[in-house]
Amino acid sequence: MAPRTSAPQILGHEVVGEVMAVGAGAPFAPGERVVTAHHVPCADCHYCRRGSPSMCRLFKESNLDPGGFAEFVRVPLANVRHATFRIPGHVSDEEASFMEPLACCLRAVKRAHVQVGDTVVVVGLGSIGCLFVQLFKRAGTFVAGADLLPGRASLALSLGADAAGNMAAAAAAARQASAGRGADHIIITGGGPGVLPWAAETVRDGGVLHVFAGGEGESLPLALPVLYARELTLMTTYSSSPVELGEAFDLIVRGDVQTIALVSHRLPLARLADAVALAQNHEALKVYLTP
Repeated sequence: MAPRTSAPQILGHEVVGEVMAVGAGAPFAPGERVVTAHHVPCADCHYCRRGSPSMCRLFKESNLDPGGFAEFVRVPLANVRHATFRIPGHVSDEEASFMEPLACCLRAVKRAHVQVGDTVVVVGLGSIGCLFVQLFKRAGTFVAGADLLPGRASLALSLGADAAGNMAAAAAAARQASAGRGADHIIITGGGPGVLPWAAETVRDGGVLHVFAGGEGESLPLALPVLYARELTLMTTYSSSPVELGEAFDLIVRGDVQTIALVSHRLPLARLADAVALAQNHEALKVYLTP
């Protein structure tokens, strides 16, 4: 079962700020705007050498101190060198703040091994789902989005989705686009394990079910014979690496991915509790906090 989050917790990992002071070896200067990420792998262990940097045993030891929801944040030297980027003048703080979540999405797209002409269904059209819509379209796929909220489906369409609506509509669009086979890939960004039976019905034989968001549950509601007989692949992606962070930052700098449309609320840091409530109640797509 996934562990429950309990107080006290140090949160906040999508951080943009102004450099106030630097330590030895830091390639930045006070006054510069930077964006940084919270974890960095060692790049040399068994996991790192085999394409699993987020499983590196040092990955979570390179934390921001005390976390992004603070007026001042200390950034470890490893993060400064490998996960921190100088923000050019034409990029806003809000745009730059999407570097880390976009990097996570990029790594998932890489692990999915999509091909031009594939059919992809994105389940959940929050800010993460809308980033996936754009990345999969850049990869040359047909993208159908699924969400219970009509406003989010409309946003996904404006960002390039070929079809978007409720789960039934997304499944129908995938079948039509694939000559009846079903989706090649279904990426689940919300809904937890309860979505898996529907996803298994919607994906083609030999297709991929990609769980991007975690959730609670000690067992998965999928029969092993279904996975076996239909040769389905069940995979996950956790976090990103400095490679994807750099690629995501470049996409944002070039304006190749739209992010401002994903910010639905802007609040001061003192209203963090309100921001959390907005997200929990599905009233916000993305809340941007400033100190």
